[in-house]
Amino acid sequence: MIKRFIIAFILLVLVCGSIVGFNLFRDNAMQQFFATMKPPAATVSTMIVKPTEWTPGVEAIGTVSAVRGVDLTVETAGIVKDILFHANQKVEANAGLLQLDDAAERADLDATKAQAALDQTALTRALELQKRGVGSESTLDSARAAASASTSQVNRLQAVLEQKLLTAPFSGTVGIPRIDLGQYLSPGTSVATLQDLETMRADFSVPEQQLPLLKIGQTVRLGVGDGELPFTGTIRGIDPKIDPASRLVTVRAEVANPEGKLTPGQFVQVRVELPEENNVLTVPQTALTSSLYGDFVFVVRPAKPAAANGAAPAAAAEAEEKPATDPAAKAPAAKPEEKPAAAPAGPTAEEQKPQLVLAQVFVKPGRRNAGLVEILEGIASGDEVVTAGQNRLTNGMSVAVDNTIDPTKPANQQAAQK
Repeated sequence: MIKRFIIAFILLVLVCGSIVGFNLFRDNAMQQFFATMKPPAATVSTMIVKPTEWTPGVEAIGTVSAVRGVDLTVETAGIVKDILFHANQKVEANAGLLQLDDAAERADLDATKAQAALDQTALTRALELQKRGVGSESTLDSARAAASASTSQVNRLQAVLEQKLLTAPFSGTVGIPRIDLGQYLSPGTSVATLQDLETMRADFSVPEQQLPLLKIGQTVRLGVGDGELPFTGTIRGIDPKIDPASRLVTVRAEVANPEGKLTPGQFVQVRVELPEENNVLTVPQTALTSSLYGDFVFVVRPAKPAAANGAAPAAAAEAEEKPATDPAAKAPAAKPEEKPAAAPAGPTAEEQKPQLVLAQVFVKPGRRNAGLVEILEGIASGDEVVTAGQNRLTNGMSVAVDNTIDPTKPANQQAAQK
């Protein structure tokens, strides 16, 4: 009985030892595998940093308005008799736009003209009598005053009659009518808007620190918010006073608008072009990553030679140190008629390429323009910077470069080039 128990105990120990040994061997093998496992290279797009020409500028947000634009109103009260324009009609200066009922004014004017003609006849008769010496000075003065008063009254009624007709003060495009036929209008009632769309002006504000960079006559580029700035104008005015509340200064620019694409009241992006600079290091904004520790870029560099490269020379030296008694050293040379063993295949083209790794470099960014950012410190000309594919990249990670995708160009443009 005791012998059987001993045998069972020994078998149990062997089984348990085998299981424990297998688990230790497996864990050790897994640790060695993951320790020596080489992660696959991440695919990225890169560019070579080179000095470029840089056009700095002052960017702002502005509002467009017409150089000549007013809301037309009536000067006198009356009932709308005729509307002489329609929406979006181009009218010339002094063209009639609105006619108010002027029947009463015309009747008063006709009566006043008749009285003025009578007073003028009386003045002529008084002058004739004065020449004959039969008329008194007081009669002549009364006739002259009556004629002058009648003429002034005619002029006043003529002006009132002209106020019944609303005319365009300048050439432009008239807007939607805000009145209807038969409507009674009081003085100051708005009728429509008139805008000269040939020339527009853009009012925008810039910080006081950028005020010394601006001057009259500088080129200004404007856009309507899609990223492009197709309109070109010039600065016409700079407010000499800085707003003490916002610390901003108002600037006004004028821009030609022959096609009428700019509309008064429209929001625009404004960029004041400054003198061009040379030898400026720039990278796409997609290459710059911001973090709590600062701004950085990933620079692609060749990997350092591995220590395993010295294994072959070590093996050759070991072979030379073998004693002459080694059977391998005394093996006879191959006969001439025998074919030598095939040489081992050399490394492939892919294996001959140098391995690339990433280096995380902190930089000091500067100005930004057109999707590019100026780099003041951190990188030098000739560095290869990652422009796309920065997701999950780490310092020292191996990468593969694929520049078929350019993040600085629209996707549809790249697809058309393929």
